[in-house]
Amino acid sequence: MANGQQLTAVKIMTLIEEINRRRTFAVIAHPDAGKTTLTEKLLLFGGAIHIAGAVKSNKIKKGATSDFMEIERQRGISVATSVMGFDYKDVKINILDTPGHEDFAEDTYRTLTAVDSVIIVIDGAKGVETQTRRLMDVCRMRNTPVMVYINKLDRPCKDPFDLLDEVERELQIKVRPLAFPISSGPSFKGVYNLYEHNISLFTSDERQTANASTVDIDDINSKEIDAIIGERYANQLREDVDLVEGVYDDFNREDYLAGKVAPVFFGSAVNNFGVRELLECFIRIAPSPRPSTTETRAIEPEEAKMTGFIFKIHANMDPNHRDRIAFMKICSGTFERNKNYLHVSSGKQMKFSSPTAFMAEKKSIIDFAYPGDIVGLHDAGNFKIGDTFTEGEKLKFTGIPSFSPELFRYIENADPMKFKQLAKGVDQLMDEGVAQLFTSSLNGRKIIGTVGQLQFEVIQYRLEHEYGAMCRWEPISIYKACWIESDNAEQLADFKRRKHANMAKDKHDRDVFLADTSYALALAQEKFPDIKFHFTSEF
Repeated sequence: MANGQQLTAVKIMTLIEEINRRRTFAVIAHPDAGKTTLTEKLLLFGGAIHIAGAVKSNKIKKGATSDFMEIERQRGISVATSVMGFDYKDVKINILDTPGHEDFAEDTYRTLTAVDSVIIVIDGAKGVETQTRRLMDVCRMRNTPVMVYINKLDRPCKDPFDLLDEVERELQIKVRPLAFPISSGPSFKGVYNLYEHNISLFTSDERQTANASTVDIDDINSKEIDAIIGERYANQLREDVDLVEGVYDDFNREDYLAGKVAPVFFGSAVNNFGVRELLECFIRIAPSPRPSTTETRAIEPEEAKMTGFIFKIHANMDPNHRDRIAFMKICSGTFERNKNYLHVSSGKQMKFSSPTAFMAEKKSIIDFAYPGDIVGLHDAGNFKIGDTFTEGEKLKFTGIPSFSPELFRYIENADPMKFKQLAKGVDQLMDEGVAQLFTSSLNGRKIIGTVGQLQFEVIQYRLEHEYGAMCRWEPISIYKACWIESDNAEQLADFKRRKHANMAKDKHDRDVFLADTSYALALAQEKFPDIKFHFTSEF
């Protein structure tokens, strides 16, 4: 008995140590702010790759490590969230690189449910852009701690103080610079680290590796700085640092963890400037895994029993094997390979013989995973987003919504010989959450709803290249899709009868009202007061 207790104590100790050394975060940004480049450079500094673009290196074209779908390489944008894990100074870092393009916002919103903190990348020339504001709103809803990395300082940029004011105003959060740029554009000299009191300078144009030179300076008034960067820039830096220390409160980690203040770093990810500062500070101040919410109670990471939820499903990560991977975030306890877990929605026990950890598209089988880790589970089509796994307790994690789509099209089969392939492809892509499928009650036709135009192109491309199916789109006029429910069965039945032509079922057989105009929706809400109209699928 004593031995058993000792073993349990050791397990709990290991679990707490593993939780404390984990940092799981997402990198988010407006398209083209340099988010994927920053992700890759974090991997470079973390030693996970040794040369930028290495994972995709070929003589013709270097693609970014985290963009692994063919369509992403063609367009140069990220359309799926990638997961990458690596160790740096005994800290286990899990990065989720998200799509920046607003047409893929839904994937990003869901990814934010699986992280404990966020790094927002902002283009120093453009400042805060629309998509960044929207993503910040999602972080605010969840009180997620955010850090800001102002990128592209190697190009002419706005004044750093103007950028700091803009971040405070547009993202509605207090800021505290922890690094400061020395000039920008062609005369950009490097970054002064206010947290460590040192200057990062580059002595060469070496961008592909992490060989940065850092000069440690205890006193900013030292003449040594004049010798390194020139008197003019040294004096400007002293003035800037004085102003920063005078205007901004001292950095308070508690305020950062509560989502009240955002530490700000400056740099140029493509040139490796300011990336090490960001990473070093991040591992010190960013939160380890935090509690998760379920419908019945809060789950603490330190709990002995394993719980986790699926926040993303990706079909065909390896086009040669046509595999489907469900991404599960571990919320508590220790996940073990080949151990039985309850799949709450089906009530079945399941075990996984080859759970995987990720380094972009490279996967490796793991025996254990801890809170904060993202595990890939092979999926034969049984899982959907939001599914929960536990050691027996019936839990449902909250905050993993599908949003009401903005754009709608009928999907039609363009090759009658490939009906089965099309049905399978649509079914699997909808499970991934790339778009939503509705079946019209009027004529049984399939309607696809997305949050952006580009999604239709991606679906068509993937159906053809991954499933060998051809589809065509036909127009349909829909203003909004709303999930409906009511305790008043009579009124609900009356509504469905009157609105038969506008009714549909979603993939999970729930009632959806497809309003053709904003006026029709407002009128329906007014005339049927006992019916609840929901604009996200989580209700």
